[in-house]
Amino acid sequence: MASFERATYAKIARRILPLLFLGYFVAILDRVNVGFAKLQMAGELGLSDAVYGFGAGVFFFGYFLFEVPSNLVLARVGARRWIARIMITWGVVSAAFVFLGDLRWGPLAGAFGLTDPEFSFYLLRFVLGVAEAGFFPGVILYLTYWFPSRRRAHAVALFIIAIPLASAVGAPVSGLILEFLDGSVAMRGWQWLFLLEALPAIGLGLVLLAKLPDGPRDAPWLSEEECAFVEAKLAEDEAAKAGTGHRTRLSAVLLDWRVWAFALADFLRAVINNTLNFWMPTLVQELGIDKGAYLKVGLVTAIPWGVAAMAMVLIARSSDRTGERCWHATLSIMLSFAGLLMLSFAGHSAVVSVVALALVATGAMAWLAIFWTMPTAFLSGAAAAAGIAWINAISQLGGFVGPDLLGRVRESTAGDNTPAFLMMAVAALAVAGLTLLLAGRDKVRA
Repeated sequence: MASFERATYAKIARRILPLLFLGYFVAILDRVNVGFAKLQMAGELGLSDAVYGFGAGVFFFGYFLFEVPSNLVLARVGARRWIARIMITWGVVSAAFVFLGDLRWGPLAGAFGLTDPEFSFYLLRFVLGVAEAGFFPGVILYLTYWFPSRRRAHAVALFIIAIPLASAVGAPVSGLILEFLDGSVAMRGWQWLFLLEALPAIGLGLVLLAKLPDGPRDAPWLSEEECAFVEAKLAEDEAAKAGTGHRTRLSAVLLDWRVWAFALADFLRAVINNTLNFWMPTLVQELGIDKGAYLKVGLVTAIPWGVAAMAMVLIARSSDRTGERCWHATLSIMLSFAGLLMLSFAGHSAVVSVVALALVATGAMAWLAIFWTMPTAFLSGAAAAAGIAWINAISQLGGFVGPDLLGRVRESTAGDNTPAFLMMAVAALAVAGLTLLLAGRDKVRA
């Protein structure tokens, strides 16, 4: 039976995880490539650090507003159609950034005290967030249709490894585009960047529409015996939730303190993660790399994310193997705390700064992989769809706070990042404390 179980879940992983990984890889690439585009675009369009930080983060307001409705629609119409719709839509919006310097809003921009480029940047970033809303929580919900809780951390890790890998692989690719396509066909490098990195989202959305099953019963590559086995394991999971303050009703979600505590923890983690996502190319360039050497910036930026990708999978696999969640997650986020302290006092040491960035990225990503096994241990049904989306929606606001915070600190301190790094170190400590509280209180295990 053990060999049959391993073979069944290996087959499921081979069939669905590569598609989901590629989808999230492209999503992250389109979300954070603005960090590389900034190296050219900010000077050309006159965007200050404060304007860039706010614009990078305003994406998450759109995401927040449409997160829960999107996940409820997915639960109703099925993952295949809804996830494909999300991907195609965000690909179109991401490509629209090509026209950022040419859009003119006149009186509308002036009414907000903004120039046309600032208004266009804010608006397109907001709309991109609306377009992408629901993808991540939708996939987290979708994985609960296939994997029982004791196998879920590794599955989640193989999905969200797209975050560090999109940055590790995307960074040198973005650098190449900026450096070598600048001026081709009368387009700047940052315009080529948005265009070329948006096209895969549209193509992959069409692939998902054709290939992704809505659940085990819709998978032609599962035998009847395998399908029944998966359903039985998921039924066992549901029965085990009875002792954890099980929530199935939508109305119970917002009244459960654990949902709010999980949301706060992931909000604070998102502050850290998204500051890295949107500012790392700038931070790396300031280590002494010549302006215009975009490929070199990309190669150095890839190092912390590459380390994070490998470490995250190893830590998540260890958590699944041992069934232990609390200390794996807590010690992971403490790596981010240590890295943020190092960044605060690293000065202009390139080696120390890159090591510190690797620690921050590793800790935040490993914590995230383990984290998503915890709320799904007591949520199911409509409560799972809404609860997962609500937790992720709140955390997305951290995606606004982090980039905006660093932009405002840099603007007010003539480029000194230290106060922002110290505040994020405090946030990492708070995440560790919340993890201990939640995992210890509810004994959240696989």
